[in-house]
Formats: sequence, structure tokens, C-alpha cells
Amino acid sequence: MTMPRRARPATRRPSRRLGAGAALLAGVLAGVPGAPSARSAPSGEVPVGVWPLDPVPAVVARFDPPTTPYGAGHRGVDLAGRPGQPVRTALAGRVSHASVLAGRGVVVVDHGATRTTYEPVAAAVTRGDAVAAGDRIGYLEAAPSHCAPAACLHWGWIEGETYLDPLLLVGAGPVRLLPPTG
Repeated sequence: MTMPRRARPATRRPSRRLGAGAALLAGVLAGVPGAPSARSAPSGEVPVGVWPLDPVPAVVARFDPPTTPYGAGHRGVDLAGRPGQPVRTALAGRVSHASVLAGRGVVVVDHGATRTTYEPVAAAVTRGDAVAAGDRIGYLEAAPSHCAPAACLHWGWIEGETYLDPLLLVGAGPVRLLPPTG
């Protein structure tokens, strides 16, 4: 006679693996096959950009860079919006991606050394289009959004393989205290 095994309580742990769609999306947004990293500021001077939503939106979730390339974190910011709201490019550049990816409308604008990302967006531009800062690139979609049931724009900024804080483009990034001089 065998003894019945004790049932273990059901536990649910968050997965540490990216799903195929999320991995594909991260690769396209990063633009490279390697592991992306994150830091607050670019290696060069910060350009002056415009908010991608008008009027200036509330920041729902701030940039929270991961401590390791595939670690937990938030590789952009979430801006409160409404479905159908026009989405504008923060900087002048050329559209390098404008289509549905992993179930979300994604627009990526290349600015030379950096690129900005916008999702979920119904694109009003196509790959190769030149855009000026503030040009409409699409419309905010209601879903799929990790802000559901509310709508929000996930806005990212990337230099090479490194995610940056896009709020720096509009002067709303983290405050840095400088040492006194003299």
C-alpha cells in the first residue's frame, strides 16, 4: 500500500522568461539581437524634444532601468492618454518601423545615434517617412495596453543597445544635484 502524497499548495511565481512575442518586440525596439542595457542619460548631449501627447500628459509609470540586461524594470515611461489621441514624434528623424508587432501597434523613429519608440499606436506613417519633431505619427490605441482599462502610451528612447529615460527629452527627467563649484 502506498501512502498518498501531500498536496503542495499552489504557488504562482512570475515567469522570468520572455515569451516569444515579447522577446521579438524587445529585439525590434532595441534594434539589435544582443542583450539591451539601460541608463538614465545618453552618452552625448540631450536633444530638446516635444511631448508625444498633447496636452502634456500625466506620467503613469516612470523609467526604471533594470540592473541586468534581462532583469525586471521599465525601459521607458507610460503617459496617460485617451484612445484615438494623436501621437507625435518627440524628435525629428526617419520612421524605421511602423506596424503591428506582438499584437501591438509599434512606431519607431530613428534619430541617428538614438531612436524613440511608441506603443500601442495605430501608425499614420510608413517605414522610411521623414518626420519633424511634433509630427503626428499615429493614434493611441486602447488595447493592448498594460495600463488597462485606461489607455496609455509607452514611450521609449534607445541609444545603440541602451535604453534611456525619454523624459530627459522634455526636461522632465530625474533631478541631478551638482556639486558646488568655486
